[in-house]
Amino acid sequence: MKAYKDMSREELLALKRSLEEEFETAEKKGMSLNMARGNPGVSQLALSMPMLDVINSSSDMNTLLGNDTRNYGDWDGIGECRWLLANMMNVKKDNVIVCGNSSLNIMFDTVSRSMTLGVNGSTPWSKLDQVKFLCPVPGYDRHFKILELFGIEMINIPLREDGPDMDLVERHVNHDAAVKGIWCVPKYSNPTGISYSDEVVRRFANLKPKAEDFRIFWDNAYGIHHLYEEDQDEILNILEECEKAGNPDMVYIFTSTSKISFPGSGVSAVATSFKNIEDIKKQMTTQIIGHDKINQLRHARFFQNTDGLNAHMKKHAALLRPKFEAVLHILDSELTGLEIGSWTRPKGGYFISFNAMPGCAKSIVAKCKSLGVTLTGAGATFPYGIDPEDSNIRIAPTFPTPEEMKEATTIFVLCVKLASVEKLLGE
Repeated sequence: MKAYKDMSREELLALKRSLEEEFETAEKKGMSLNMARGNPGVSQLALSMPMLDVINSSSDMNTLLGNDTRNYGDWDGIGECRWLLANMMNVKKDNVIVCGNSSLNIMFDTVSRSMTLGVNGSTPWSKLDQVKFLCPVPGYDRHFKILELFGIEMINIPLREDGPDMDLVERHVNHDAAVKGIWCVPKYSNPTGISYSDEVVRRFANLKPKAEDFRIFWDNAYGIHHLYEEDQDEILNILEECEKAGNPDMVYIFTSTSKISFPGSGVSAVATSFKNIEDIKKQMTTQIIGHDKINQLRHARFFQNTDGLNAHMKKHAALLRPKFEAVLHILDSELTGLEIGSWTRPKGGYFISFNAMPGCAKSIVAKCKSLGVTLTGAGATFPYGIDPEDSNIRIAPTFPTPEEMKEATTIFVLCVKLASVEKLLGE
């Protein structure tokens, strides 16, 4: 295929007319497909339905230690659920607090407590003149929304194929006391699907923060979300690496089963140092007497152990692979060689990241919407919703069927081509 940039103006105009005819034909179909958010598909939700039969009115409701899950107690989570999620995060059970249904809720609470009460006795962030956070980009929009709500300044950090630009991270963290944290999605990152290299993880663990209350917010949302059994990314254990480096308190690890069991009805957890656990405990025991232990018991009995979790995730992967492969096949066959976009090839997670020609993302998303295909808003993967290049688009292949993904991606490719031609003609 001939690159668009190498075409003459006459060739581009002829191509534009042809693409506009295709656009008009697609417009008449009246499609309605949603690739905006990383929602599990209906077939994925069905995988966990037997969990609802694990506990009923005649069930033994006691934990392995004999505690009644219907009553108060076990504020940090029942033992078997803490053990299950600790193994999922590859940490010790004593480093884990099991919370409610959402890891985003834990992250919000962690930032909120830092703002109002400080971190391990430090000055509350709300009483400081300036609070900054590093944000690897493209990244997760809900992370950025938390910071925006609290008025925390966000600093873009380019995300590379092996993780964030660590030279830039070290420069900010090691020399600016106003920098209090960094968001990380270290495995199958949202939206690029990349995983952090061993070197990047070790450099994180060996940071020398200017601020004593600096924390790494390690959102391990996709830790076991592999697409392929024989080709999986693995990352170093950040908690262990921080301990080795003499920075045991520097990291919070967050996880949940939201995309493993039921979104909104799963279980979540935070793992961190014993000192941080004690600090969280002082505040959490005032905030809440305990989370839903019956749901914790349901999850522990359904999955039983790490083998049970992994077997369940293989079923998810079998459903997701055809969707990801449908998108990638069409992108490869339709756009390779045109030099109007690039895309990631994740081995896991929930997203494919597409980089269009600079200045084209908003146009592509708008064109797709007019044809009935809803994408994540252009700019959403950057703080304040501002993509400096107007280039990045997050594709979420999980909710539609494989057939719908083929249709949606065909529409997406058409819009990429038309927006690119219009951009080149405008230049």
